[in-house]
Amino acid sequence: MADEGMAHNFEFASHEKVHHGSGEYARGDVTTNTVEGFFGVFKRGMRGTYQHCGAQYLQLYLDEFDFRYSNRTKLGVDDPERAALAVKGAAGKRLTYRHSFSGISMYGQSVTYAG
Repeated sequence: MADEGMAHNFEFASHEKVHHGSGEYARGDVTTNTVEGFFGVFKRGMRGTYQHCGAQYLQLYLDEFDFRYSNRTKLGVDDPERAALAVKGAAGKRLTYRHSFSGISMYGQSVTYAG
């Protein structure tokens, strides 16, 4: 879902828009609140905690914030449960730094980066 802005004019299999310029902010379950909420959390984290992210690592940062957003307290996930999920996602993976690498992120997504 998106507003009428052109910065994110992509093709999707199923995609609806709301028209903020016409005073429309939601239509049924079509709203931009979820993506705006996620982006707000991501932006605050990048400005406050991490300060900088190289383009080659952007997907890893997005994966981390996706994990945080999808397992937040408001959705009923408490700290011990979130920690257990993070450890479970890292099981069997070596967390090392390499200049270029490919494999599986600690959140289960396949990743390939060359720095």
